[in-house]
Amino acid sequence: MENKENKIEFSITMPIVSIDDYVIESCEKFKELKNNNFELIIFPDNDFKGREEMEKKLNARIIPTGKVSPADKRDASLIHARGRFIAFIDGDAYPSKNWLDVARRYLENDEVSAIGGPQLTPRNDSFWQKVSGAMFISPLSGGAGIRYWPGRKVREVEDWPSVNFIIKKEDFEKIGGFASEYWPGEDTKICLDIIKKLKKKILYVPDMIVFHHRRSGIISHLRQTGCYGLQRGFFFKEFPETSRKLSYFYYVPSLFVLFLFFGFISSFYSEFILKLYLWGLYIYSLAILFSTLITIKRVNSFRISFALIPYLVSFHVWYGIRFIQGLLFTEKIKDN
Repeated sequence: MENKENKIEFSITMPIVSIDDYVIESCEKFKELKNNNFELIIFPDNDFKGREEMEKKLNARIIPTGKVSPADKRDASLIHARGRFIAFIDGDAYPSKNWLDVARRYLENDEVSAIGGPQLTPRNDSFWQKVSGAMFISPLSGGAGIRYWPGRKVREVEDWPSVNFIIKKEDFEKIGGFASEYWPGEDTKICLDIIKKLKKKILYVPDMIVFHHRRSGIISHLRQTGCYGLQRGFFFKEFPETSRKLSYFYYVPSLFVLFLFFGFISSFYSEFILKLYLWGLYIYSLAILFSTLITIKRVNSFRISFALIPYLVSFHVWYGIRFIQGLLFTEKIKDN
């Protein structure tokens, strides 16, 4: 909702394929924001009949871009955004009511260029969507749990996803927007540009919350996380500053895949290796059990936590395979 009396502070931009129920839900949530000094810009692929009426209904500007990547759509903000700050959010996500008020407190700091916050699973998601969301907050999903579960304090980060990411427009202009030749993973590149080129900070703000609908079903979930694995494997060689950090555990699933494959084959030729292999599987099973117990506490549901087990195992194997693919066999990463 644009405040006519003052200069616009925030330009909320949403890259989408087309307007669906999630987009409409998000736009209704924007109307509940406590800070109403913003404009909303939606970038769908194609124009459609009744666009002007839809703009009035959603209280947004709808600007068709053609069939381009989400990064290209976000870069369109360089032309169309009128706010001091550009707030990026996905079409299947919506903000908490104090989203912009919380953000504003930290963006006034001259040393800070951008801020990001956690993306929580909405309460109205289906059971299997909640299982998918639970995987991201599991201790065995990687070292980036604060992306999906509020951390304890504000801290500096080097890499943050664009589903909940707000940047000063002047800084966005200085670095030329997202590196749209990379997709997915364009958010990793822009974060590196902020830190390396602008010499500024990116803050993680745990109270700056959005709610992000998850994939329903293990196949669509693996398709999504497999893309993450491919991207991170490719970035492991392209951008070692972040993708090789041990704290993220990006390459651990690949080591697990290699252990499963070569350990299984070698176990036929050596009783000692067979014992090591079985001990490795035993330790992995204990880790899965430990992770399940922690997840029960976080999601407060036995059913979701135990349904998560096949998701975790499948995720480790498929992510590991795709990471190896991105590392060894991928020369370009766009629309994979």
